[in-house]
Amino acid sequence: TEIYTLSLHDALPISSRVGLYIDRYRSSLLRALRLMATFEPFIELTSSLGTIVIIYFGGRLALAQQLPIEDLVAFFLYLDMFYQPIRALSGAWEQVQEASAGAERVAELLGEEPDVQDRPDAFELSGRAQGHLLFQDVTFRYSQGENVLDHIILDVPAGSVVALVGPTGVGKTTLASLIPRFYDVCEGAVILDGHDIRDLTLRSLRRQVSIVLQDVFLFHGTARENILFGRPDATEEEVMAAAQAANAHDFIQRLPDGYDTLLGERGVKLSGGQKQRIAIARAILKDAPILILDEATSAVDTETELLIQQALERLMVGKTTIVIAHRLSTVRDADAIVVLEGSRIREQGTHTELMALQGLYWRLNEVQRQIAD
Repeated sequence: TEIYTLSLHDALPISSRVGLYIDRYRSSLLRALRLMATFEPFIELTSSLGTIVIIYFGGRLALAQQLPIEDLVAFFLYLDMFYQPIRALSGAWEQVQEASAGAERVAELLGEEPDVQDRPDAFELSGRAQGHLLFQDVTFRYSQGENVLDHIILDVPAGSVVALVGPTGVGKTTLASLIPRFYDVCEGAVILDGHDIRDLTLRSLRRQVSIVLQDVFLFHGTARENILFGRPDATEEEVMAAAQAANAHDFIQRLPDGYDTLLGERGVKLSGGQKQRIAIARAILKDAPILILDEATSAVDTETELLIQQALERLMVGKTTIVIAHRLSTVRDADAIVVLEGSRIREQGTHTELMALQGLYWRLNEVQRQIAD
């Protein structure tokens, strides 16, 4: 019966499964509220019955002058002292149950094993990689569904700048995410300097990669600590040099405590452009040979975009750079532009070559030009 129920559950559409989970949660919550609404009044009723018994029998004995009034008052005080920890225990029991449920969820999360792990025979990539990447007939799909990437063949020479462009949802970010092994390929291989990246330890592989995303993540720490996340053993001079190269030094100096200013959770005290420049400073300080830029200049004003673009140009020097962009004007100078559509590479070449083809890249440029006009 349980196997049949699970099979039936998996066969339901997503909307029906969400509705089923909501109904289960509502039923569990109502059952818990009913138990809590019964338990606490029961404790209060029990303590009140004890008080009534003392009043009835103690009052009769006091009226018959068989019990001194002061002893009756003492009984009341002792009874209150007796029931007080019981009332506290009734409230504590509810908190214990909530804490137990929370601890169970935390233990379940901590017990999860990551899908991507080191192979038993994985080895450390010593030193600094040259940065030559080769996507060798790569196919990737998530746990269920169609292929997100289908037989991708792409050669990225060391020190080159390759731009990934195309409509939304064609797998540009997914393709870049395969390089640091956020996911493992389903078929084919990603080769770094002649080594299958699955043969390298995750730590040594990710040491070779820096990523600057559109949605920057900053920690609840100081500006200095957030930049040092790129290389914790860096000196103060190196931190400032990285901030200057990222065009971040001036605005950091204007913060209330300079580099010691707390930025808040996810950098809540900074603007989007300022957060972006902190992330670029972090990447400059790390100085990894492979750089991934995922829409790093989107959603900022023109002046801030210029500052970020200048910082990125300094960051890209001598590095193998993968640029993901929807704004095609930012990738015209790339060594190669790869146009993705429908999980495959449709076009590949320089800006001039692709414009001459008058294919998908040319059409995307025309649309953006018309919007700009």
